[in-house]
Amino acid sequence: MGNLIKVLTRDIDNNAGNFFLDFENAQPTEAERAVWEQVNEVLMEALAILDDLQSYNGAGEEIRQAIQNPSEDQVQERAWAAVVPLVGKLKKFYEFSLRLEGSLHGLLKALTSARCSPTQHLEQEQALARQFAEILHFTLRFDELKMTNPAIQNDFSYYRRTLNRMRINNVAAEEENEVNNELANRMSLFYANATPMLKTLSDATTKFVSDNTDLPIENTTDCLCTMASVCKVMLETPEYRSRFASEDTVSFCLRVMVGVIILYDYVHPAGAFVKSSKIEMKGCIKVLKDQPQSSVEGLLNALRYTTKHLNDETTSKQIKNMLQVN
Repeated sequence: MGNLIKVLTRDIDNNAGNFFLDFENAQPTEAERAVWEQVNEVLMEALAILDDLQSYNGAGEEIRQAIQNPSEDQVQERAWAAVVPLVGKLKKFYEFSLRLEGSLHGLLKALTSARCSPTQHLEQEQALARQFAEILHFTLRFDELKMTNPAIQNDFSYYRRTLNRMRINNVAAEEENEVNNELANRMSLFYANATPMLKTLSDATTKFVSDNTDLPIENTTDCLCTMASVCKVMLETPEYRSRFASEDTVSFCLRVMVGVIILYDYVHPAGAFVKSSKIEMKGCIKVLKDQPQSSVEGLLNALRYTTKHLNDETTSKQIKNMLQVN
């Protein structure tokens, strides 16, 4: 049957999404290989980034001691020594977001070019579609971990306060540290967002559309809505869902579906929730709500709080009610 299994039992909007994307096994063709290899290098690093973030414990105790004992130099030095390497990790995460943005642009350029329709791109270039899905999966996973770890903001705030104090007191700190004041300002904007990686991807997708004025916006939005439809069909159809070799592919598909919905909502002028949207939102939300609540609450919250158009007047009451917190 190969990597592509036709889904003949579903009538998908505009005939998009009526195929199976092999997220587990798709391998690059020769035509895909150049882009695939560039993106693969970044995705290999993504696994290490998630491991580092998952094990990020913070310097909470050292910072508390430093705040409570402002005149004890040894306590201050201990807190600074604990925070500096952690901020080095935060710098690595931030710099990775910039590389991820570059990879996304490369994939979008390949998957939305005018040589064939977005649906044909996803069908014929499944290895690139898989990488696009892996970027979305990484993005939502990164943001889930970041949102549940207040130590990140606390550590970085303490670092910035201490760095500013050193500058005021003419203490030579910036030359010795990985993160100078200018970079700290940029990182501060990044981490101030509740979902920093998702914002990076949303901004990057919007920028891709605005930079490529010769490319119809529909090429990008149709790519996104087709990906959402494919994920929905695979998740709601038992005979295809059962083809997943790993149960982890279910959560992978759920994250990818939510990720492309959010990107679509930012890129499309009318958003994902309007009645004329090519994404079948009610069906996508139902697929999410059919899963164990504990496994999808973060994804439902992503739709509730990180989309652009959910609260518009053009969004139906039914969709708003489906996404209300119980």
